[in-house]
Parts: sequence; C-alpha cells; structure tokens
Amino acid sequence: MNNKRQVSLYIIFDLLAAASAWSLFNIYRKIFIESIKYGHKVPIQFDEKFFLGLIIIPCFWVLSYYITGYYKNVYRKSRLKEFGGTLLITTIDVIIIFFVLILDDTISSYKNYYSSFTVLFLLQFFITYIPRLIITTTTIHKIQNGIISFNTLIIGGDKKAFELYQDLISKSKSAGNNFVGFVNINGNTNYEIKKHLKHLGNLNDLPTIIEKYNIEEAIIAIECNERNKIKHIIDKLEGTNIIIEAIPDIYDILTGTVKISSIFGAPLVQISHDLMPAWQINLKRLIDVVGSIFSLIVLIPIYIFIIIAIKLTSKGTVFYNHERIGRYGKPFKIYKFRTMYVDAEKNGPALSCKNDKRITNFGLFLRKTHLDELPQFYNVIKGDMSIVGPRPERIYYIDQIVKTASYYKHLLKVRPGITSWGQVKYGYAENVEQMIERLKYDIIYIENMSIYVDFKIMIYTIKTVLESKGQ
Repeated sequence: MNNKRQVSLYIIFDLLAAASAWSLFNIYRKIFIESIKYGHKVPIQFDEKFFLGLIIIPCFWVLSYYITGYYKNVYRKSRLKEFGGTLLITTIDVIIIFFVLILDDTISSYKNYYSSFTVLFLLQFFITYIPRLIITTTTIHKIQNGIISFNTLIIGGDKKAFELYQDLISKSKSAGNNFVGFVNINGNTNYEIKKHLKHLGNLNDLPTIIEKYNIEEAIIAIECNERNKIKHIIDKLEGTNIIIEAIPDIYDILTGTVKISSIFGAPLVQISHDLMPAWQINLKRLIDVVGSIFSLIVLIPIYIFIIIAIKLTSKGTVFYNHERIGRYGKPFKIYKFRTMYVDAEKNGPALSCKNDKRITNFGLFLRKTHLDELPQFYNVIKGDMSIVGPRPERIYYIDQIVKTASYYKHLLKVRPGITSWGQVKYGYAENVEQMIERLKYDIIYIENMSIYVDFKIMIYTIKTVLESKGQ
C-alpha cells in the first residue's frame, strides 16, 4: 500500500473540484445574476479577483478537509460516513464563503442570494463527492477482493482466536486482513490455530514482531478466563502506531460499545489511539508548523545573540544534538543550544543538578529561561516534536523509568514537546526518581489534551521565560 499516494489522489481531486466549482459559479454569476441586474448580457471575463480566488479557495477547502481529519485512514473509509462528512463540511464552508465573498455581490433582489448560495453549494458538493465516491468505492472493492490488505496479528491462540480466524477467512468478501501469525499469552504449546497460522512468539516479543512483520492491525482474541490480562496486552501495544481491535463480550454488546464498521467483517471493538477529536489533532499540527515557522523568523535577533554569546563564553559548537525517543518509540535527533562544556558526558549519560559544574555560566541562563530549547522549532517542523507535549527522554533513562513506571509508554502515543505541563509544574529532573515524579503531570496532560490546554501551557511557559524561573 502507498498511503501517501492515496492521500495525494484525494487532495488532487479535491483541489480540482474546488477550482471547477468556483469557476462554474462565477460563470453562473455573470450569466444569471449580473445580466438580470444590468438588463443586458454581461460578457464572461475573468479578472484578477477571480484568479486570486482560484488559488485561495481550493487551498481553503483542502485545509478545511485536513483539519476535520478527512485525509486520515484513507484505506479504511466508509462511503456513507464520507457522504455525511462531505455534506457537513460543504454546508459549513459554503456559509463561510458566502458571508466573506458573496454577500456584497451586485444583485437585483434578495432572491439572488438564495440562488447563489444554492448553486455554489450544489456545485461544490457534487463535484467534490463524485470523484471521492469513485476513489473510495474502487479502494473498497480492492480490499474486498484481497488486492489491498493489512498485515494482521492475532493475540491469543485458543478457541476464540481460532473461531475468529475461521470466521474472517470464510467471508465471501475480505475485510482486508492478511494474517501473518499469532502470539500466545499463556504457557500452552498445543494451539489449534497453529495448524493455520505461524506462532511468532509471546507477549514480550510484541514490539519486535510488530516491527519485523510490519504489522498494521492487531486483534485481541483471548478467552473469558484471560480477560484479566487485557491491560497487560494493551500496555505492550502502547506506543505503536497500529490499529488495535478486540473480540467483545456480551457486556460490551449490551452497553453499546460494539459499533458496526463493516457489514462483512466480524463485530470487533476498536481501541482508539486518538486522545483528541480529529479536528483538534490536525489543528494542533497546523498550529505547530505555522507557529514554529513564525517563531524561527521573529526570533532571529535572539538566535544571533545566543550564538554570539555561546561562542564568546565557551569553546565548542553552538548547537548540541543527541538521540531521543519520540512518538511510537521512534528515535530522532533533538537540537538544543549547548549549555555545557565540551565532553560533559564523557563518562556516560548524567542528568544535570543544582550547582552542576558541567554547565557554563551562560548555559545556566539559557536553562533558567528555557531559551536553550529554541532550536527545537526545527524538530517541530520536521514532525519529530510538537510545541506542547511530554518532554522526550533518552532510551538510557526510559529503560530505567519503565522498571518502576511501566505506564511511561503511555507518553509515546503523542509527539514529545518543546514545553510540557511537567516542565512547567516541575522543571528539570535531577534523577530517575524525579523523572517518575514529573511523569504524573505529563500523564494528566495526555488524559486532558486539548487546544485550550496547549494554549494555557504555552502562556505559562512564556511567563516562566520572562521571569527566568526555570529550574
């Protein structure tokens, strides 16, 4: 599968649809609205205002679709939900365009407003939805015929796992699962499913199996007497970017937890990774990118001052980088202004503490104001980080933290941040115990993630920088 190609296909047709709808709408205005107003046929001429709109309007539509999460999970779309989503976004955005661009049109009566709104809405909706319907229908047929599939792992190997496997492969139309094997959760060796699927290992092997076999979906199919192990299984899957589903029990069905996502698939509960609504997730990313680009430009004088000061006060490079662990456990290079003397960690990794002699005098100022973190706006633009999120750690310290606090892996579900609730409330940690203490603030943040909370943390961070109260 080529996810980027599929997303590009939707974006290209959405851009063409928006441009076509805008062009046809302007022709309609000339022929029916302006001609009636002036009492003679108005020639169809496209001015600079039209061509400016031809650039801005399609970008506005695609940005709107992106923010609302339309381009997410492009291989798992529902035609019915796509119809409803397209209808809703078209209604909202046409209202915005109407009040911003059309309300001051030259008209002969107020009926022209109603007709203009209706024509623009119908053009935009149908020209957008028809190509989407074709692309989505084609993709669904490819999935149902086994042309497109998702590498799937079954967790569990006893009766329920075998029954689920038999149920899914016996369907006349495929749900898109390409079963690569199963993992066991107990010490049994005699698994009925073993005759049909490869035994890949046990729960402790999950991270390695997911990476080795490029797993995209995991289905938890355990017995009723093994339900107490569900939390342990979820903990093992934390920090992975895969779809997690589970066989529901009768309680889940009666309480309405089980929702039909496919007529041909088995009834499964999908365990969501999303901690915020789709529109907030995408808006957060948009704010990250725009805010980081803006900050890198506006803060150029401060960057120059810091670069000169570092060069004048100590020997060594201006920037410092090392490996941190990011979203889904993916390592990346984090960038900071150097605050320590050269070879400060020649004896191995060590956290900074009060009166740390490895920190330069100017480095101490940078740490108190958190200005040493400014180069990480580059990490944000790259997609490694967010402006607000749990601070990323080195694998050396993560290995020590999870021995005491296994729930640390919960943080790997989101991009790490330049600033965080833990950083604002607790500051820098001097040892693993303090890291675990600070961890509770980051867990609270994740459980309450929202654009509103992000802005509050940003405001407190700016306050900390101005007051030089960083620890």
